[in-house]
Amino acid sequence: MHLRLKKREIQEALSKIQNIVEKKSIMPVLNHFLMDVTEESVYILATDLETAVKKPLKADVIAPGKACIPARKFYEVVKELEEDIEIILLQQWIKVQSGRSNFRLACLDSSEFPVWPQIGDAIQINLSRDFLLTAIEKTIYASGEADARYVLNGLLFQIKKPAEFNVVGTDGHRLAHFKALIEDINLVDGERKIILSKKSLNELKKFLSDAEIVTLHIGRTHVMCEIDGVSFLTRMIEGNYPEYEAVIPRNNDKIAIVDRDALISSLKRVSVLTKERQNAVKTEWNNGLVIISSSDPEIGEATDELNIDYQGEPIVIGFNAKYLIEALERISSDRAKITMSEPDRAVYITDADEVSFLYECVVMPLRL
Repeated sequence: MHLRLKKREIQEALSKIQNIVEKKSIMPVLNHFLMDVTEESVYILATDLETAVKKPLKADVIAPGKACIPARKFYEVVKELEEDIEIILLQQWIKVQSGRSNFRLACLDSSEFPVWPQIGDAIQINLSRDFLLTAIEKTIYASGEADARYVLNGLLFQIKKPAEFNVVGTDGHRLAHFKALIEDINLVDGERKIILSKKSLNELKKFLSDAEIVTLHIGRTHVMCEIDGVSFLTRMIEGNYPEYEAVIPRNNDKIAIVDRDALISSLKRVSVLTKERQNAVKTEWNNGLVIISSSDPEIGEATDELNIDYQGEPIVIGFNAKYLIEALERISSDRAKITMSEPDRAVYITDADEVSFLYECVVMPLRL
């Protein structure tokens, strides 16, 4: 194996795979990426056995070959180089030359690298980059972090005939739902549900920055995304996702229309004087006004007022300010619609003004 390539080309590619490459794996080969060089093409492949990525590189190929290269050290070397790079495989060593700098790194045999999974028969869906990014950004914040119910550590993608595309995230305390229409889908049974991990979706976002169209191939156990020559493959999470429709309250009788940015700013001010774990704030909703306050004998107290459009009986509800802020930050319009029923019942948040898709969030209150 012998090739020459631009420093920027390889550095950008390596930066995007660093979190996919396992840092402390019991399988040493997972600390490496595979460089696959043929006379026609050059690819780097990385995997943690849950997610895998195959990215093409532009290079001048002198001799084909394959090698498993230590991902972290090679990336650190490349970052420090100032000129273009020449890579030569010498038995079980990679020689890296750039200007007057020379490095030699131990590598592993390419036969040790995991085989790229075969996706088999798959449903194909074409989406724009902005559509997919929006769907993920509107929901991923509400998914779980290391939850014992493993399905909550991912997002549910629910696709319904003829053209409905849903994405849902929840951690049991809040839920976010995105729904929009896409082109007709060829589904045999009329519906398909898949769960993808939060980690893999965060990695996928790194490869979406330069794409225009993303093609999803949904198989039985894996989903593959094709993005401008990059193949990004991830394993589905097995399990049953909660029936999200059942927990979305659509008939709350107390309705507030608020300025999104003003409410976010107010919550951030008041939450300065809250305990970090609960971030508890009290909200008092009345005609034309919401009063937001926090109080703790060891810290202090804060109060803020905001003019709103409110319909309904007065109500006092406690919230985790962080949950409320994150839900409001995903509102696309300038105004948010917040509906409530009782102090201990779920609160519903959505756009007050019309947008091209549905974003809705449910936040459970705190006991004051």
